[in-house]
Amino acid sequence: MNDDRKNTKENQSETLTSYESLPVEEVAPEVDTPFPSEISAAQAQMESNDFIPPVYQVEKQKYLVIVIAVLVFAVILFIVLRLIFGAKKEVKKITLTYWGLWEEPQVFAPLIEEYRKSHPNIEIKYQKMDPQNYREKLIVRSKNGQGPDIFRFHNTWLPQIQEIASPLPETVMSKDEFEKTFYKIHQKDLKIGNYYYGLPLMIDGLVLIYNESLFKKAGIASTPSTWDELTDAVAKLTVKDTEGQLITSGIAIGSSSNVDHFSDIFGLMLAQNGGDITKLDQPEAAGALEIYRKFAEPPNAFWDENMPNSTMAFIQEKVAMIIAPSWQVLVIKSANPDINLKVAPVPTIPGLPPLSIANYWVEGVSRYSRYQIEGWKFLRFLVEKENLTKLFEIQNKLRL
Repeated sequence: MNDDRKNTKENQSETLTSYESLPVEEVAPEVDTPFPSEISAAQAQMESNDFIPPVYQVEKQKYLVIVIAVLVFAVILFIVLRLIFGAKKEVKKITLTYWGLWEEPQVFAPLIEEYRKSHPNIEIKYQKMDPQNYREKLIVRSKNGQGPDIFRFHNTWLPQIQEIASPLPETVMSKDEFEKTFYKIHQKDLKIGNYYYGLPLMIDGLVLIYNESLFKKAGIASTPSTWDELTDAVAKLTVKDTEGQLITSGIAIGSSSNVDHFSDIFGLMLAQNGGDITKLDQPEAAGALEIYRKFAEPPNAFWDENMPNSTMAFIQEKVAMIIAPSWQVLVIKSANPDINLKVAPVPTIPGLPPLSIANYWVEGVSRYSRYQIEGWKFLRFLVEKENLTKLFEIQNKLRL
């Protein structure tokens, strides 16, 4: 029995010694075994933690939404600003074709260049056209889509070209401004209905152009101022050969085929006689036509259809007087620089106030142009006083 106790103590001692000899980390920890109810509560807590994110995750998502919203707003704002301001930078290039008649391209070049300083997207191509068949060419080509954007036309042409002419927009020049700027005759000639159809760069009228050298040869010291004085002078100035053929004519009046501006001259006589161009069946019109024809009819026949064209006859000094617009002086002097010519008012009827017929050219915009507003804006620029002065100065340097 004692031996058994002894053995038991020895065994306990060995076991204690074994435990004490183990390293600390190798000692098995004491783990309490939970009850089943405690296990279920722990699982529920873990499952609940899976569905409720921590606070820092909610804040992170909130900041992410704000950042995305800011980026979207910035992109939209950029697009809108680009549409507003980018459109102004990317202005469409526009080319305007301008048909003129008398001025060379170098006359308008400085003004076109000046205009482009404030309108860099506008290119203007000026073309000097041949006056021969110009009106017909203008109408036909415009209808075919091959005409100009801007063109020159005569003040008497508006009824014929209205179908291709664009009305002046109020946004470019109002009616009140037009009427304060231009002469009454401009207002009368260029208005149809409630609209004006052109902007004139000039004003001109009929004048009496005479050869002073031929006047001196005929012994005429003063310029005729009335039709009676003119008729007396014509008789002295007219020279015929032995067969009655004209060598030198006193004045180019009486026919239509070889008298430039014959319709204007007849219009002048009609107006001075109290007639109306719209009432040609009245006695005033018949009387004016009779006076006009007498200059080319026997027995006097101061002019006939065998003579050259009136302007050419004056250049060749075969006629002493012509009635024409003052700009014809430039044509005559260019062709014959040595001719000794003078200019005087057209003859009047004694006792009546002086009267002339307007004869000038106008700038218009084609109804078929895709850039009508741009065309009118350029013409509006040309008719400003400062620019008309520049135009006149340039013309003086290049011609008489």
